[in-house]
Amino acid sequence: MAKELARKRGFNCRRFLKNNWLLLATILAVVLGIGLGVAVREYGNLSNLDKFYFAFPGEVLMRMLKLIILPLIISSMITGVAALDSGISGKIGLRAVVYYFFTTALAVILGVVLVVAIKPGVSQNAAEIDRMGSTPEVSTVDAMLDLVRNMFPENLVQACFQQYKTKRVEITITTEVDKNATIPTPDPLSTVLPTEISKNITKEYKIVGLYSDGINVLGLIVFCLVFGIVIGKMGEKGKVLMDFFNALNDATMYIVQIIMWYMPLGIIFLIAGKIIEVEDWEIFRKLGLYMATVLSGLAIHSIVILPLMYLIIVRKNPYKFAMGMAQALLTALMISSSSATLPVTFRCAEEKNHVDKRITRFVLPVGATINMDGTALYEAVAAVFISQLNDLELDIGQIVTISVTATAASIGAAGVPQAGLVTMVIVLSAVGLPAEDVTLIIAVDWLLDRFRTMVNVLGDAFGAGIVEKLSQKELELMDVGAEVNIVNPFALDKATKDGSEETEAKKSYVNGAFAIDKSDTISFTQTSQF
Repeated sequence: MAKELARKRGFNCRRFLKNNWLLLATILAVVLGIGLGVAVREYGNLSNLDKFYFAFPGEVLMRMLKLIILPLIISSMITGVAALDSGISGKIGLRAVVYYFFTTALAVILGVVLVVAIKPGVSQNAAEIDRMGSTPEVSTVDAMLDLVRNMFPENLVQACFQQYKTKRVEITITTEVDKNATIPTPDPLSTVLPTEISKNITKEYKIVGLYSDGINVLGLIVFCLVFGIVIGKMGEKGKVLMDFFNALNDATMYIVQIIMWYMPLGIIFLIAGKIIEVEDWEIFRKLGLYMATVLSGLAIHSIVILPLMYLIIVRKNPYKFAMGMAQALLTALMISSSSATLPVTFRCAEEKNHVDKRITRFVLPVGATINMDGTALYEAVAAVFISQLNDLELDIGQIVTISVTATAASIGAAGVPQAGLVTMVIVLSAVGLPAEDVTLIIAVDWLLDRFRTMVNVLGDAFGAGIVEKLSQKELELMDVGAEVNIVNPFALDKATKDGSEETEAKKSYVNGAFAIDKSDTISFTQTSQF
């Protein structure tokens, strides 16, 4: 008996492999991908077309994950919000947003402190670094207004595959000459001294609205939020819609499990293809100190700051929680998209860390859109680094401006690869730094983008755990309310024609989400009427 108990308490290799085979397979895929990429780069002479075909299995994985984003966000947000009372969902949403802003601000402050202390750009000059790519044309005011416009899409179907974006177009002003007018003969003095005549020319612009490819996640989240609240208030009438979206969410998660089987193979070629694609490795030596500053900031934020917050509030081991999210973190590291990682994040948070589904369905989609700790830290470091390259001393006011702008711009960054470059231009423009210098860091952005996405996903996960702890009383009240019909406890059910039907458990939806048994309620109402 003692041996049997010791065996149960001890390490069970078979059970460990069964529970963590996907994580182990993903780690092995990362190692194999790096090895394959280095080997093909050294010994294989591939053309650009061959490189494209070589990375095809990785491209298929990305397309699979992006495919599942839309049904997952819609179903999880609607069911998550409808499952909560409007007052409770407001409190949970407020806690989540406060957490997101607080951690993002901490990340920005950490990044500014590190880059000012390490000074990675002081020993270098902008002319020494090769430029790469082009500078995105972005206006700060237009970008912020576009963010608000995308929150309210004019066409819900179009929001599933396109985002709205405005562009400034210069107007060419032409002066027309009257046919009947006499053209005066120019004065000889004015023709001799043309430099004395000066004109102040002001450029005129007009705003042109365009649509760019990509899911308008922010607009869909706002719509699903309102739609879920409305369904929750409908009660019995919203039962059909609630059943539909619950079934859609379950079906989507089953599809995610199928995609997980293919993930290790896709990751091998995703990494190998990226290693083969990189042409200039010398740029990593030139920007080595800058990369070390960003990576050290991301490491401190993810290993010290976020776990410390979780430990203080939840009073549980944060590193055990982080290990439960390991599969999602590895996926984020490989595909550098927090939105595409969302299916895996859901699976890890609910199955490994056992976070309440009412919290994950509401908090995680919002977090994948607006919680960008890693992106904010990266933008703050990059802005100060570019100022150091140009020998520009930033005063306290400019550093505060960078911090505030990086925090705000990171929220507007879509959860897609390298969206930080667009918001980076906004941060540079806010303090008068040359926007074209963003091309200096594009060469290493693809690598840093992966690590900051991993920090973004970890921040979302810790946020779900912290919000669950802070909302524990409200969730317990809802669970108690689900046991007794709190909608109208004194209402008798209508008499049924068939006596056998009276013994069946009648279903009722409290707040549009939870099915309960009314049989206990009937006995309660019959006694309470006397």
